[in-house]
Amino acid sequence: MKGKITPELRKPLIEESKILREEETAKESKLRELIEQRLALHKQVPNLTHPDSPDGFTDEDNVPIREVGSKREFDFEPKDHVELMETLDLIDFEGGAKVSGQKFYYLKNQAVFLELALAQYAMSLLQKEGFTVHITPDLARHQILDGIGFNPRGAETQIYSIEESDLCLIATAEITLGGLLIDQLLKYEQLPILYAGLSHCYRTEAGAAGRESRGLYRVHQFSKIEMFAFTHPEKSEEMHERMREIEEQIYQDLGIPYQLVNICKGDLGGPAYRKYDLEAWMPGRGEWGEVTSTSNCTDYQSRRMNIRFKDPNTGNNRFVHMLNGTAIAISRTIIALIENGQQKDGSIKLPACLNLADIPAPSSG
Repeated sequence: MKGKITPELRKPLIEESKILREEETAKESKLRELIEQRLALHKQVPNLTHPDSPDGFTDEDNVPIREVGSKREFDFEPKDHVELMETLDLIDFEGGAKVSGQKFYYLKNQAVFLELALAQYAMSLLQKEGFTVHITPDLARHQILDGIGFNPRGAETQIYSIEESDLCLIATAEITLGGLLIDQLLKYEQLPILYAGLSHCYRTEAGAAGRESRGLYRVHQFSKIEMFAFTHPEKSEEMHERMREIEEQIYQDLGIPYQLVNICKGDLGGPAYRKYDLEAWMPGRGEWGEVTSTSNCTDYQSRRMNIRFKDPNTGNNRFVHMLNGTAIAISRTIIALIENGQQKDGSIKLPACLNLADIPAPSSG
């Protein structure tokens, strides 16, 4: 039939096209919803695990590899860091709670210089080791946290989110250092790329309570220096061992007894292929306490963040391997230094590598 469509024929066609558009819109919306659900499920799938990572489900199944340094023999009853630091006027937990809430604190007097000296020592060492040093932002976008493997949402999150924004307070400089190269295609010869970052770290510590959380051990805000590496896949295990060696060197220089721990498969966290912890001996607490960890995350994070390099042998783009490691978690290191360095008269002996005078005993007046 030629000519114009009559109004009688046009009307049902228009109605039918409206229905089709509505159905298309509904199906597109459903497709987006299903894609988001699929991505959310993908994000819950953890990395593969190293064959030498122990079997197990919790930190009780982690396997100590060796102890380094001797636990000090005291000829007096050692005190914990809370009593020592309050007596020496080095910390104010009450003021922190009044101003910011529980698990916040003010460092004072010589403790301020102790924190700064630890940061200076670690950053100087890392720069000599070839790391580019940074002071990183304390905020990052949700996309970066998701890419690194942190969940910024949900009841069990350890992350503080900023209302009415796409920003979160970071839990570690792993987030801000790892995010620096998002969506980049690197040259083969650029790798490895080594970053070190000083940042504040913020954690909700949901559910944390009890004696092990006393004092500085588990707080909402602390300072930490993080190592981060982007490597060729064939070199990541070698880099992991190098980062572990740097962590051990730091705590040996500080004279803190520690044990090296191989983390079991169930305690690795989603991104890690293999992880080591260092646990420092804390005599006031009478137990080991985690002070560092270093993880090889292989290509788990780089796939989520699209960080690749061009392989000159094949011409193909490949995902880099990404690794992270704590150089110094400053608050917990202060615990170990204060408790191991305490003297009978109440003074605190500090390691020579920090170039600080020992903390004198409290005045008797």
